[in-house]
Amino acid sequence: MHSRLLKSLARVNGQITSLKGTFMLGKNQVQNKGDFAMNVLPMEKKTLILSLLCEGSSVRATSRIADVSPVTVLKLLLEAGEKAKDIQDSQMVNIQSNYIQVDETWSYVGKKQKQTTPLDDEEMGDQYVFVAMDSETKLVPAFLVGKRNGSNTLSFMDELKYRITSRFQLSTDAFAPYFNVVDSVFGNDVDYGQIHKEYREETRGEKRYSPGQIIRVTIKSLIGNPKRKHISTSHIERQNLTIRMNMRRFTRLTNGYSKSLRHHKAAIALHFFFYNFVRIHESLRVTPAMEAKITNKLWNFSDLLTWGTQRIAA
Repeated sequence: MHSRLLKSLARVNGQITSLKGTFMLGKNQVQNKGDFAMNVLPMEKKTLILSLLCEGSSVRATSRIADVSPVTVLKLLLEAGEKAKDIQDSQMVNIQSNYIQVDETWSYVGKKQKQTTPLDDEEMGDQYVFVAMDSETKLVPAFLVGKRNGSNTLSFMDELKYRITSRFQLSTDAFAPYFNVVDSVFGNDVDYGQIHKEYREETRGEKRYSPGQIIRVTIKSLIGNPKRKHISTSHIERQNLTIRMNMRRFTRLTNGYSKSLRHHKAAIALHFFFYNFVRIHESLRVTPAMEAKITNKLWNFSDLLTWGTQRIAA
């Protein structure tokens, strides 16, 4: 009984008094300053939170700027991430493409792979993001989060084949599983080339967080008739920078890394929705989805958050 009384809140002159302190009672606020019930969080506030997350703010920075709790930010992230993935799955079909570049971006959940132990959950450690990008429209038609292995490579290429219906030229790096997987999934229905970049070895004691100086580039035509001048991963490597700039959990040497794989996947799905449908590409002057004829309108976060109701109404 006493604990219930201690936890109770007293309303005095428009204020809320609790053991954690006294603060003004604002619209939609409950118990702790900035906390909102998810079912009454205004659309403007949700849009602000998602905008901050997509522009590289951390969860805690977003909570301070938007005046909500970190828990509220994470709950909204999961909701938005699920809807973003559903939009990606439903809209990215029957795509016509000429040139696709593929690469993998490194990240980790909880701790780096070398710090993991046999007792850790499988989701801990390295988690790569397989990304495919159309080098002409800048569209990202497919992505996959998981370990960098043959099984995930196969799943990723299966998804890429499902989404793109035209014959296209595919470029990857020299990651070992690619050739057998591409041959198995596409057969002779693709023009496939690899580019292998060799870098100068680091000198003793030198530490760097970007590739060293390139000393040799090897280009191979492996399947079909790829155009040699278009066997490249330059555009997708630039996309890797966009990922690291727009998602705080990908920024190196910080404590903003993902603590759970579920939130990690949600943040990535939200990022690619923002990249494909919301943000105007500087060189295209439209979104990649508009350039690729996936949609004829500029999407916003309201479209994302009302996606389920829109589909039911349709």
